[in-house]
Amino acid sequence: MTNTATDMEVGARDYPSAAPSPRGWFRYIFVGADGLRAGWSLLLFIVLVALLAAGVSFAMAFVAKTILHLPPPAKGAPGEAGVTFANDATGFLTFGVASLIMARIERRPFARYGLTRSLLLPDLLKGMAWGIAMLSLLVGMLVASGALAFDGIVLGGREAVGYALAWFAAFAMVGLFEEYLTRGYLQYTLARGVVGIVRAVAPHSRHARTIGFWIAALVFSVGVFAGGHLFNRGETAMGIVGVALAGITFVYVLYRTGSLWWAIGFHATWDWAQSYLYGVHDSGLAVTGHLLASHPVGAPLLSGGSTGPEGSVLLIPTLLLTMVIIHLTLPRRAAAFDPPGRALVPASVI
Repeated sequence: MTNTATDMEVGARDYPSAAPSPRGWFRYIFVGADGLRAGWSLLLFIVLVALLAAGVSFAMAFVAKTILHLPPPAKGAPGEAGVTFANDATGFLTFGVASLIMARIERRPFARYGLTRSLLLPDLLKGMAWGIAMLSLLVGMLVASGALAFDGIVLGGREAVGYALAWFAAFAMVGLFEEYLTRGYLQYTLARGVVGIVRAVAPHSRHARTIGFWIAALVFSVGVFAGGHLFNRGETAMGIVGVALAGITFVYVLYRTGSLWWAIGFHATWDWAQSYLYGVHDSGLAVTGHLLASHPVGAPLLSGGSTGPEGSVLLIPTLLLTMVIIHLTLPRRAAAFDPPGRALVPASVI
């Protein structure tokens, strides 16, 4: 595999070959060679997210009722751009603040969790371009096979521009939140913990970093990411398989680059082109305000049925081709994990 050499280069300095000498049992239980142990970090992070979410919810309700004197809000439809933007912005703010707090506690740069500053704009723009291109390829294959038919243009003029901008903002926030939720702090920290376990069991393992990364990826990018779509109306078994493969595709970007920006851009424009531009269902969900109207034709396994293109078997070659594109166009530049004995180390990708 192409990552063997990288593991050989960075593996020796990633984690110690044995457990550190304890300075008392209390310190040994909570602190390892790379700082606060990963299990405690994950637990503290979850507690912070819960507290911040409760605080944000209470503050918003208090301001609306006491200061603005607004009536209780009606439950927003998931297909509305404003509701989508607000929900995912709140989610990202909660996870982002919790990560910033953890970065200070662990004495790590926040960029270590995937939101790097290096090549931010180039990666983001390239990901956006490929997101539209690959979704258009998938839609083109569906049309060519007779599995998707267009009914015409639904919007025009200012209304079309307004919805285009609104949904672009909404899906940009969806991409940012969902990528960071499943491939940000949680991915990094669980991987760090698994690497430590592997090195404790096999001190001279050359593949500890790879093992840790992909075990964490299976938990969050497959388990959590796909599991989060299980309750979408209109979702199918093939659609869940497609989401799981999409999670592997996105985390492969992180594996190669140490950055989430390409995947964020791809995720955002893929959803935007799917829901607004072509007017197809997105994981079983339809949005209010789309440029084109379309409908699936024939067997759901090919057309995607109520799930949309993501429920079509044609999604599989589309995402496999995307992984080839990632491999060919994104040079490997991922930063190593923190060396043993030092909690703070500059990331090479910052």
